[in-house]
Amino acid sequence: MPQQLLNNVLVEPSHSITLFKTRVSQRKISKSGAVELRSLREVGEFEFIRMFERALQTRKRAVVGYSDDISAVRLSKGDVAVLKTDMLVGSTDMPRGMTLRQAARKAVVANVSDLAAKGARPLAGLVALGLPAHLTRRDISEIAAGLRDASTEYHFPIVGGDTNESKDLVISIALFAVANRKQLILRTGARSGDVVAVTGMFGDTSAGLKALLEKGIQPKRLPKPLHDAVFRPHAQLSLGLRLARSGALTASIDSSDGLAWSLHELCDANHVGIVIDHVPTSRASAEFASRHRIDARDLALYGGEEYHLIVTVKNPLLAHARRAAQGRLIPIGTVTRRFRGVRFNRAGQTISIPRKGWQHFKT
Repeated sequence: MPQQLLNNVLVEPSHSITLFKTRVSQRKISKSGAVELRSLREVGEFEFIRMFERALQTRKRAVVGYSDDISAVRLSKGDVAVLKTDMLVGSTDMPRGMTLRQAARKAVVANVSDLAAKGARPLAGLVALGLPAHLTRRDISEIAAGLRDASTEYHFPIVGGDTNESKDLVISIALFAVANRKQLILRTGARSGDVVAVTGMFGDTSAGLKALLEKGIQPKRLPKPLHDAVFRPHAQLSLGLRLARSGALTASIDSSDGLAWSLHELCDANHVGIVIDHVPTSRASAEFASRHRIDARDLALYGGEEYHLIVTVKNPLLAHARRAAQGRLIPIGTVTRRFRGVRFNRAGQTISIPRKGWQHFKT
């Protein structure tokens, strides 16, 4: 979509989407009832996605639609083609000090993490590159090396793609997998009494980015856990596959939009509430928070780009799931139907956890 059109989106009552070139100075309602949106910042990424889902009538055609981490369409005999795409944009997704090789690898990791949350192994990938004309041959080699690093790490080939000239660096990845529909672990499926668990501690990426962007700390001076979380994240693919095969999970989501936001997404998908007993905060981020006098829980809850999995587990099968995860599964709360949303039980007091996290156009 051309950048100059992003500020002018017209939503018709029929849910069709019309783009037009006249800049709108304020919100208006036309005689037909159409609502003109002055800026994507008014609605944010997720409402924008829902607009497209309604316009394209995706629910009628797809096994899994826009509301999950992946999309899927029927093949045969219960199998589905699992599809995932995500992009990295240089000006918004590359913090100071990140190399092109690291950025290219990160673009792949973000996609793999969503497949990991569903229990699907990538079979092949495509890459579409928007490249500024000033990039050198060495720069292109760095991007290629980063793509190779990730495809080798997660054991699938990148089989083709496309290139174009652009003003900003764009690395768009698409992954393909095949899975049995009944074995996919979707966002939906959580039930009252299920255990909510995560596959890692939170806060390192948020602390690392805060150190780089707000505190002016040089990348080489970051503590190793914070540095690796920002510059060399890992998707938990093998762990996701083992958990999916365990039969203990009822729902799963990738945490890259932030712990709090992702928990709210699970609540919305299942029409339930979640009460957490503790916030899984990493030692390195807690030390950073103490040193800079900020709340460590905020770093853990409201960051993003931490590629852990958040799962709901059948209560009687929790021990089985933890064995499948080889001890890397941390219970943090339970699913309930007593309320909607996310709450934190602290010292006998229940505190509402706001829906905050990473969202394009609004963050």
